Amino acid sequence: MSTTRFDVLIVGSGPAGSFAALTLARQGARVALLDKAVFPRDKACGDLVGPRGLQLLADAGLLISGGLNVDDLVVVGPTGRRVRLPSATGCTYPGHGTTVTRTAFDALLRDSAIESGAVPFTGRANRPLEAEGRIDGYRTDAGDELRADFVIGADGATSHVAATAGLVETDKVLWGFAVRAYLNQPVELPVIVLWEQRRWRAFPGYGWIFPAADGGANVGLGIATRSKRSEGTGAVRMLPAFLGYLRALGLIDGATPEPSRRLGGWLKMGMIGTMPALDRILLVGDAAGLVNPLQGEGIAQAMGSGRAAADAILHAPGHSAESYRAALAEAHLPYHRIAAAAHATLVGRPIAVAAVGRALTFPGVGSALAGGWAILWNELLDGAPASRARTVAAAATSLGAGLTSRSHTARWFIGTLGRPR
Repeated sequence: MSTTRFDVLIVGSGPAGSFAALTLARQGARVALLDKAVFPRDKACGDLVGPRGLQLLADAGLLISGGLNVDDLVVVGPTGRRVRLPSATGCTYPGHGTTVTRTAFDALLRDSAIESGAVPFTGRANRPLEAEGRIDGYRTDAGDELRADFVIGADGATSHVAATAGLVETDKVLWGFAVRAYLNQPVELPVIVLWEQRRWRAFPGYGWIFPAADGGANVGLGIATRSKRSEGTGAVRMLPAFLGYLRALGLIDGATPEPSRRLGGWLKMGMIGTMPALDRILLVGDAAGLVNPLQGEGIAQAMGSGRAAADAILHAPGHSAESYRAALAEAHLPYHRIAAAAHATLVGRPIAVAAVGRALTFPGVGSALAGGWAILWNELLDGAPASRARTVAAAATSLGAGLTSRSHTARWFIGTLGRPR
């Protein structure tokens, strides 16, 4: 058994963990980067890096190789009506996203972190190691004892670090489960589908079909379960029926072979129910619940939180947890407080979900709201240039803040993160 001490131990080397490791290592910190998987490895995802994610990569001097740029996104409502959400260049982000497999993307970030000086380890973080009554690192199933001044939990929605540090209120978490597969069929634009399994009985989530970098398509279905994780199998069970619905809509060819490489994974959304930092433990990405609760995006939030956690450790080591929580409140609280409350209210109410989907895609309504919808839904208001679309998004945000200001969700956020600066 070997024991090594580092400045920071990062458990999990997906986008959040690797971005944190990259930021820390470039500033001279001694970083251990632990993951249970051997890279490259696959991950259930829509494989779409949005505008904020691309800007974070550019800020770090990283470039995606072999990706496919995509811009506008089409939303198909429950009745089959379609609204095209425009992709516009912001003041702080580009006007497009990029599709790239998580196998390639995650390997790029992890390799960059290692090249910058992070020390890789393979194994599971099994037993927490303690010193002076607090977590001081983890013993791995490979026999290593990795101790550090700080621990960053980047180990996904079902984070072992979060659980062993007692940072999760399981009855408050907004859980979801998504299953993804690949089709050998080209797709021009990313499409999100709001699906009614029966008339006025909406599926509690949404489906998607996105262009893939290899010329095929990434197709999937995500289900929201709130705190009832047993319902997550619904996405897997309903995927064949959803594919049939895509064929009926003409979004995929009836002659297209059955999808390949099916893979599922848990989502923890909207931050609700997870304390993101306490003492010397900081949670990033999915471990902190940093997944958009309305459309499931998590890559940009993962990298952004990884950088924010690293900055808090580097620049405020004496009160890193408080500094990190304040940074998350500044970056995400205005949106997540509204979106998480809306998510919690709508899940379990299929008629209400159907009504919202039908209203947003009603003739004339969707086209009038499309620009603001794109900004708000994708959490791009901060950085959007002055325009009618930004005005619509800002008005919707103000309205949502007022409607949710007295909700249990809002009170939880203020009590946990405090108010944004």
